Amino acid sequence: MRLRTPLAVIGAALLVFVGPPLLKTGEGSDTGTRIPGLRIMVPNTPGGGYDITARTAAKNAEDADLTSDIEIFNLPGAGGTVGLTRLVGERGNGKLAMSMGLGVVGAVHTNKAPRTLADTTPIARLTEEQDIVVVGKDSPYKTIQDLLAAWKKNPGKMAVGGGSSPGGPDHLAPMLMAQAAGIAPKTVNYIPYDGGGELLASILGNKVAFGVSGVSEYLDQIKAGELRLLAVTGPERVPGLDAPTLREAGLDTEFTNWRGIVAPPGLSETERKKLITLVEELHASKQWKESLKKNGWNDAFLTGDKFGDFLEEQNERVDTVLKELGL
Repeated sequence: MRLRTPLAVIGAALLVFVGPPLLKTGEGSDTGTRIPGLRIMVPNTPGGGYDITARTAAKNAEDADLTSDIEIFNLPGAGGTVGLTRLVGERGNGKLAMSMGLGVVGAVHTNKAPRTLADTTPIARLTEEQDIVVVGKDSPYKTIQDLLAAWKKNPGKMAVGGGSSPGGPDHLAPMLMAQAAGIAPKTVNYIPYDGGGELLASILGNKVAFGVSGVSEYLDQIKAGELRLLAVTGPERVPGLDAPTLREAGLDTEFTNWRGIVAPPGLSETERKKLITLVEELHASKQWKESLKKNGWNDAFLTGDKFGDFLEEQNERVDTVLKELGL
């Protein structure tokens, strides 16, 4: 319809210059970042690594104005495989994603889960981080050497807690530690918890001799003096933390964990690209860069088919390690 009066023309011009746009950049386009109604499932309890990663990513994406109103919900159980089964059952749902990592890879093996990560749509690997070896503030173990000496004397009686099921990172790390210390992995008394939140209560309550978890999960408790950090499992010390690596402690091993995002199977190419574009823009944001530094996460960004190839390699690696450890 044509505007017929000078007043109408002036009004239209004002709308162009001062009126808000009906769509934000990328909104409504096939390659935009806005996914109304997006939900991210966390397949373990609140306070764990998957939970922290998902909530941090959602807040950063919203603060960077990439999308809005992302819902985070927890569906714990069986090391993440309950959530995995739910995700695979949501075939074609382009508004659902799941926070996950190495723990889910291991849980698929040890729980003989009916669904695997090969049944999902790979979106992105986001981070890599070291595990940490911690004890409560009142623990008799002041150093990693104190802990190892006691562990070697009676490995079966020293309970080791981890925030993942057997086959997950918090299980594999102490198993590799034990092997390097000359302790038979089969003799280790490992107690699995469904996430770092549940594990923390047991460490503070002296229900386990020591715990193994991701560095970002217990930073606040370490800084507050509630937990004593004995060692980190990666190749280098963590900046800002006074703790040796396992190699510095005399153990010839190292270990790192990773976390990422997968989506249901059966997505259209448009839906898949939109999710990948969202995490690409998140990865480029200053908000995410600040979160990496704050949480002690290493940038390990990998998307789409390359992330899918990585998942396949990790599946084979976990299978091999579990067999080598006799587990």
